Amino acid sequence: AGLATGNHPIDALIRAAEATFTETLSKQSTNLSAAAAAYRARRGRHPPPGFGTWFRFAQERDAVIVESFWDQIYHDLEPFWAVKPARIRKDAWDFEMRISIRGGKASTGSDWFWTQIWLGLVRTVETMLPDMDIALNAMDEPRLVVPWEKMNSFVRKAEGSRRLADPKGVVTRFGKLPDVSVPVEKEEETPGKGWEKEEHYWKIARRGCPPDSAAHKALVVTDFDRTPDIASGFSLLHTEGGYVANYTLSTDFCHQPDLQALNGIFVQPLSTSATATLFPLFGGSKLSVNNDILLPAPVYWSEEERFMGTGDDAALPWDAKYDMAIWRGVATGGRNTRKNWKAFQRHRFVAMNNGTKLSGAEEGWEDPTNFVMPMDGYHVRPQEQGKLGEWVNSWSDVSFIDLMCNEKADDQQLACDYTSPYFALGSSITTTEQFMYKYLPDIDGNSFSGRYLGFLRSTSLPIKATLWKEWHDSRLTAWKHFVPMDNRYGDWYGIMEYFLGYGDDPGRDETAKRLAMAGREWASKVLRREDMQIYVLRLLLEYARVSDDRRENMGWVEDLL
Repeated sequence: AGLATGNHPIDALIRAAEATFTETLSKQSTNLSAAAAAYRARRGRHPPPGFGTWFRFAQERDAVIVESFWDQIYHDLEPFWAVKPARIRKDAWDFEMRISIRGGKASTGSDWFWTQIWLGLVRTVETMLPDMDIALNAMDEPRLVVPWEKMNSFVRKAEGSRRLADPKGVVTRFGKLPDVSVPVEKEEETPGKGWEKEEHYWKIARRGCPPDSAAHKALVVTDFDRTPDIASGFSLLHTEGGYVANYTLSTDFCHQPDLQALNGIFVQPLSTSATATLFPLFGGSKLSVNNDILLPAPVYWSEEERFMGTGDDAALPWDAKYDMAIWRGVATGGRNTRKNWKAFQRHRFVAMNNGTKLSGAEEGWEDPTNFVMPMDGYHVRPQEQGKLGEWVNSWSDVSFIDLMCNEKADDQQLACDYTSPYFALGSSITTTEQFMYKYLPDIDGNSFSGRYLGFLRSTSLPIKATLWKEWHDSRLTAWKHFVPMDNRYGDWYGIMEYFLGYGDDPGRDETAKRLAMAGREWASKVLRREDMQIYVLRLLLEYARVSDDRRENMGWVEDLL
């Protein structure tokens, strides 16, 4: 695609990202009244009580304060403005796994390790928080998929409640709750959850898509025991020239029905327990259709070394690294079986990096089992010369370390009689060793990938494909802080050719280095532990307000009086 003439589509995407990011930076609030004004302009309400305390807490920690950084909070909480506050409070108290705050002290009756990590995070801001109960999801998989029509009516009703009340009548203090041992709102009737166990999650997930969406209209795939159909046409809405131009849209599957057979979450998740009932459940990640409320994932707050590495590892100079891509992982994504593994994303990505398989497909002696060769539109030159397999072998070090088999082969725990013929296991590597490579593809597992934050903080370049939403998404700019990749991975070879070059094209090593360093520098400003505290403090102040009977008249208005 115009490699020789210097007008590659990625050049334009990087330029656009620079402009987007510059505009974001121009919207910083540096004082409390500016932050409150930005809040009212974007949210249509007064900030919640405690906003002044929140702003000072953020400023003391050198936070970059741009109102859009908290958009996820409002996306998650907005529908609850259409739910009776007493019902929100009762639903939260009734849930078996929760954190409770009373009198500025957070506690839990659960010893589940995620709950304990989240409790540790909440305790760092507990003295600034009012009484509340926070229901927590203990599973990898999100739980709520309210039908689109119902969500739409909630959001419309919520929008109708937006107003800037007369500052003189605004309630500036939160209410109190009874002791944590006393059931709240005993009189309140809450609808049953009707937990669904449907293993074929696509059938549940698509009800969260608009009724006229491709996901709703498409036939449901039930046969996964074949080479999947990969339809690049469904990516046209979020790509330009074959590369991801709208990253947020690329993570939404409602216009991409072929993904139902290209990602394990839709085929057979490890576990399913879903409800169509809206209630305030907090969790670490979710799909675009889920109505769970996002917190920073426990792995990020606890900074597990197996995901993050250590600070020194992550700081290796770019020029000291291998000019290669590395990925190691376990064959997760859900429950893979003899009949469905060809639909799993990690299996597809690993196969696409097997030079021998690629050469076999090029030379016609072996058809791809679970992927397709790059579309002609990418003009991948090694492929045009019949040398794709040889070229990929020269720079890709990608393999499984465990096939996570449902039917273990007798001779070896890690092998698998139905996938071992296709995948040779690689050696385990440490996070330290991983950071010795310039390019770090990041592929979804059972849910979001816990490596992403460590990758962003490093001096290597993350190449990210995901369907999962996280708390920090609106802080990052694709093609400025990381390289986005389509969830079919058809752009993978084109991305790597862009950076590495081929033949007489020297590639763009300096561009890759610039993106890697920009991502690292930005992560050190907006993805710190302090930023997680600031996010959670703001989220829980908003949650406390939407759970309060006086919410329509509650706010922070000191700047207006």
